[in-house]
Amino acid sequence: MTDMNILHTVGKTPLVRVCRVLTEEAKANNVRILIKLEMQNPGGSIKDRIAKNMLEDAEKKGTLKPGMTVVEYTSGNTGIGIAMICAAKGYKCIIVMPQLPPFEERYIICRMFGADVHLTAPVKGLPGMKVYTEELVAKNVDSFFLTNQFYNEANPKIHYETTGPEIWEQSGKNVDYFVTGVGTGGTATGVGKYLVEKNPKCKVVCVEPTESRVHLGAAHSPHTILGIGAGIPANFLTQLAPDQPYEEGPRGHVSEFLSATSTESIEWATKLANTEGIMVGPSSGATFKVAMDLAARPEAKGKTIVVIAASHGIRYTAHPLWKEKKEEASKALPRPPNMSKDADTLLWDSSTA
Repeated sequence: MTDMNILHTVGKTPLVRVCRVLTEEAKANNVRILIKLEMQNPGGSIKDRIAKNMLEDAEKKGTLKPGMTVVEYTSGNTGIGIAMICAAKGYKCIIVMPQLPPFEERYIICRMFGADVHLTAPVKGLPGMKVYTEELVAKNVDSFFLTNQFYNEANPKIHYETTGPEIWEQSGKNVDYFVTGVGTGGTATGVGKYLVEKNPKCKVVCVEPTESRVHLGAAHSPHTILGIGAGIPANFLTQLAPDQPYEEGPRGHVSEFLSATSTESIEWATKLANTEGIMVGPSSGATFKVAMDLAARPEAKGKTIVVIAASHGIRYTAHPLWKEKKEEASKALPRPPNMSKDADTLLWDSSTA
């Protein structure tokens, strides 16, 4: 018998070692690669942690009260986490996201959790979502609560209090590199701070799309790595060194900003599924690609690299990550199906397709 509910299952995700997928350079360097499987949170991503903490922090402060509606603008995973937590706690919820085909799963999952979804013009990007959401909340100031993931200190705080300590203990208190994608910057800020306190020599590496290297001062351009590369510098990373321009080099406890292309993110996400049985989304493909770059460096010999796998790959079937398999499946499973009594027993063999 248990008194646990779904909220008690957030966090304490596994940290696993991978070997088969490693590059020859990583193997030659005897690098230990550990992946934090954040897709095993109940809502399917690392964002469940901040969703739960932002709501519970607001409840404690009295800014979120029974009967209020919770609102957030998001690229999807935070929205799903908030929709799930709101369902468990009994709050109404509005999730704001761009009207783009790859967001299909996010839309239907949020709706399944009972949230309303407002879709904004893609061309207006994150700034457009932000303005729309803030105006919506301002019109309903007494009944709407904005979680505000990009600015809410409860975001990095929960990573400092939970994700960081979990990684430190699970790794055997041995982390030389910590690699994470940059969405809100909350993971890099919270986990990074904790790990550097435990090991001052630990390198915190932030990953962004090669097409959108805004944390090096470059211009944003379109990419398909959902969840990172919003096109503007992350507020939490800005606050690490408020007077420092974005350029090459360290920023606060962040050692460096590296990147992966949209194509590389798909390539490495696919390799993880094919060779390790770990199905991840495109942002996790990007972080793993960067981990392989780090593992090839001479100074990484014998070191431990921890990589965040932020979300599960099954959430991205409308994304180019699944394009080839979906095209194959449409041929393998025709509509209508072949119901002829004279049909051969075997109608499809994927190995000969």
